[in-house]
Amino acid sequence: MNLKDKLIMAAAMGGGLGKIPKAPGTFGTLAAIPLIILFAWLDQGWAVFAVVTLIVVSVWICDEAEAIMGVKDPGSIVLDEVAGYTVAMAGMPVTVWTLVAGFLLFRLFDIVKPVPVRNFENRFAGGPGIVLDDIVAGLLSAVVLRMLF
Repeated sequence: MNLKDKLIMAAAMGGGLGKIPKAPGTFGTLAAIPLIILFAWLDQGWAVFAVVTLIVVSVWICDEAEAIMGVKDPGSIVLDEVAGYTVAMAGMPVTVWTLVAGFLLFRLFDIVKPVPVRNFENRFAGGPGIVLDDIVAGLLSAVVLRMLF
């Protein structure tokens, strides 16, 4: 594996969190917290730009990682959870309560996969198939978070 592939795999696996044998997606979701805090400090326009950039880069990285691994949507790829949780928290005030509520809601929608989430997972392949269902789970979480807070 060359350096480019190693960097792609490190990013896709959340710096190694994807290698955790039990619940790698849950641990990968936690990797989003520093980004959520960082994006909360940005002006709204820059925060939107940062989240959109994260989504686009995540699709590319996840697509490349899936090709390197030769496995469809491997569980060790957790960058999609990072992007999804970041979407869930975008524009929310960052407090312990919003982080916990956002985390729980995002994990619920990501695991249960209600119809809109499942549709995106089944409709797309490669990087888009890996990431977009988590983005939809993040959007659903964001709606519920705003109703709660």
